[in-house]
Parts: sequence; C-alpha cells; structure tokens
Amino acid sequence: MRKINSFKKVSDAISELDNGGRFYNILTKAEDGVISKPEVGKVAGLFSDKQKMVLFLDLSMIDLSTDQKSEILAKFDDQLLSVYNQHQSQRLLPSEAHEKGIISSNAILTGVPKLSDSKSDFKGFIMVPIVVGNITTFSLIPLIDQYDIYEIRDEDSSETFFIAHDKGQAKLPEKKLRIAGVFKELKADEEEKKASKKFLEAVYYSEES
Repeated sequence: MRKINSFKKVSDAISELDNGGRFYNILTKAEDGVISKPEVGKVAGLFSDKQKMVLFLDLSMIDLSTDQKSEILAKFDDQLLSVYNQHQSQRLLPSEAHEKGIISSNAILTGVPKLSDSKSDFKGFIMVPIVVGNITTFSLIPLIDQYDIYEIRDEDSSETFFIAHDKGQAKLPEKKLRIAGVFKELKADEEEKKASKKFLEAVYYSEES
C-alpha cells in the first residue's frame, strides 16, 4: 500500500498530473493543459488499472474544495473523465461501510486502523481466480493467508470494519488515516453460497492534514 500526500493547491495538482506520461506515450504532452489517463497512471505508479487510477485521484484531491476539484476535472480529456465518473469513490466512515459499501466499488474510509495478529478472529474466505489457458476458475482461500488484516474504527462509534492489504507490505501506523481501496466480498465459510460480509482491499492511504 502506498502513502499519498494530498494536493493543497490546484496549481500543484495540475503541474504533477499534466506530466506527459511515460516516454512511450508519444501522443501525450507535458503542460499542454490536458490531463490524460497515461499521465495519471505515471504519477499513480500504475500502467492500466483504471479503477485504481481513480482511487489515486480521489485521495490526492481529498483536501481540495469542490470548486478546486472542478477546475482540475475540467482539464481531463474525455476518456479520463469517463473513467473518473465511472469509478468515483464513496466517502464513508467505518461504521457506515457494512451497510453502504458497494461490492467492487472504490471507497475511502477514515479512521484508526489496528493490526490484528489473531488468526482465530478472521475465518473468512475470499475468491481467488485461477487461470489455466483460456479457462478461469475460482478457489476459496482464507483471508488471513493472503492479507494483513486491520480493524478500522471511527471516532464516534465502537463499530469496526475490516481492511486488508497484501502481506509483506509496510504496516500501517495506528493513527487517524484515510484508506482508499476497493470493497470485496468475504464468505463466512466454505459452505456459504453468497458472501454475507465484505472488507476493503486497501491500495493507498494518507494522513489527515
């Protein structure tokens, strides 16, 4: 999971985002007044994941006003604006995520994450795709085998929500953070036909100003 420092001024955002893309993006130009998908991918550290690009944009612009965001969005080309409108993030507290979170959609949760090292507390299973040739099947594996698991709590509630990121990444600090990720399904056990729980697969985070 990557830490993001959010933009404080529109000029800083435009300067960083209107960057011309990587050297092989010959149709994009730096500082031409147009922000494209390859340019966002470059600064976000991504190549083709459109949904995560929008996560990066939402978290990087989180401290700007509505008018300031509109000024930046006005510089998006048609393709990037379409992608952005398709994947805009929900802004939720952890106590709202169970009820309001939409599976496979982007979200930003604000709260204090606490790492859990107890395997007995997390017995849920996730679907992992397995590709053999042109055939894709899915296997159920324990959540704890794939991810480091945190419980995140907001200040006004005792309710918590699970967030997770791939094992081996740097641990999150136990302080108030904004976590950007994608809601995923979590099955209570291998016999459950339809997932009854969810968690946030974390991609980026930032500290509150």
